[in-house]
Amino acid sequence: MMSNSFVKAPAQASAKVFFVLGDRIERRARLQGNWLNIFDVTVPPGSRTPLHQHASPEVFRILEGRLTIRRATANGIDEFEATAGDIVRIEAKQAHAYSNTGTETAAFAAIVDSGMAEFLEAAGSQEPPKTAPSAETMDRMKAAANAHGITILAA
Repeated sequence: MMSNSFVKAPAQASAKVFFVLGDRIERRARLQGNWLNIFDVTVPPGSRTPLHQHASPEVFRILEGRLTIRRATANGIDEFEATAGDIVRIEAKQAHAYSNTGTETAAFAAIVDSGMAEFLEAAGSQEPPKTAPSAETMDRMKAAANAHGITILAA
């Protein structure tokens, strides 16, 4: 019989917190020598990512709030709302984006490969933004995306 107990992992000394386009990102787990990384992403109202694609798949588990997810399918762009408990799968090279169009903060856990983790860290800043992303911030994010094989399809 499987146990229903949960173990709270102690905070990692190497845990990083940074901000990308207004979202707070915290590394929760990293398996050394493997592709697996887990980040918690906190998305304030009004925050969004541009439509983009990359070679690696991703999995999001919505922890709280609501996110509007956009992803390309054979029939065009599929847009839907994901809420707490939902799991969203992004296929490799599938164009996708998310936004928080509501008034409440949303949060999700993201399982990504090491390349995506490196991009997030390269694009991130140590301080939360005080305003909408500046042209300089967008240029830094686009340069990091280009360096890590991510194609921004629409800003």
